[in-house]
Amino acid sequence: MGRPSDFEWARRGDGSVVITHRGRAATVLRGARAREFVEAVGEGDGQELMARVTGNYRRGNERTARQHPRNQR
Repeated sequence: MGRPSDFEWARRGDGSVVITHRGRAATVLRGARAREFVEAVGEGDGQELMARVTGNYRRGNERTARQHPRNQR
């Protein structure tokens, strides 16, 4: 699996944080979660953190798993 990429974030005037993936809004963090996110981005890999926060974990096997006989209903 490759490293997450194409994530960006921006802080709004009201203190919330908008995380985008490939130019589209993926999630908005507010309050304590936004503050914790800003602190954590400064400490580590921002791309990995943004992927975790947005739930965007693609492993590349979704199509294969969907076509498996066990998943056919």
